[in-house]
Amino acid sequence: MSKRSYVSVARAEAAAEKKERVIHAATRFLREADGITAFSLEAIAKAADVTRLTVYNQFGSRRGLLEAVFDDIARRGQLLRLNGAMAEADPSKGLDLLISIFCEFWNGDPAVARLHDAMVIDQEFAEALLQRNERRRRMIGDLVARIAGERTTVAAKRDAVDLIFALTSCGMFRMLSGARSVEDVCAIITDAARAAVIRISSASPAPG
Repeated sequence: MSKRSYVSVARAEAAAEKKERVIHAATRFLREADGITAFSLEAIAKAADVTRLTVYNQFGSRRGLLEAVFDDIARRGQLLRLNGAMAEADPSKGLDLLISIFCEFWNGDPAVARLHDAMVIDQEFAEALLQRNERRRRMIGDLVARIAGERTTVAAKRDAVDLIFALTSCGMFRMLSGARSVEDVCAIITDAARAAVIRISSASPAPG
């Protein structure tokens, strides 16, 4: 390896290490009681022991850093398993798996709950999270469409998607948890989602 190549590799490794430090520092902010209000490029740069310019160069903006943090939390929360749920040959089993994955995710990193709390006080957090949540709605929509086929109306499918979207939200999970185990909460949500699917299946066929 030439000296120039070695320097390039070393710089890339150093940049990756700094990026990881910044993401970890930002995530720590989200786990703290007052971390949301203090979430800024300057504060996180200081916590990660890098310059603000370094954070800006790595992420471009506060929103860019937020997206990187969300991606890291999703990766650690194993949301990539959702690909398996969507690829399930039986869409009903896929929906059950999606619900299980999100129950485990909502119960995982406390930063997830704090992020949703932040939607009330921070517009940028709200916009980023709403965009992420819409991905969940689209996945539910795809599974519901596969389950229902052409048997039901567009309105009936939309109602089922909206209901299951609400059932699988972080807010619903937190409302049902507490004295209940994750497994019990997941069972309640799964039963309710299945009931919504049965309602679609038993509805009058869409006019041909």
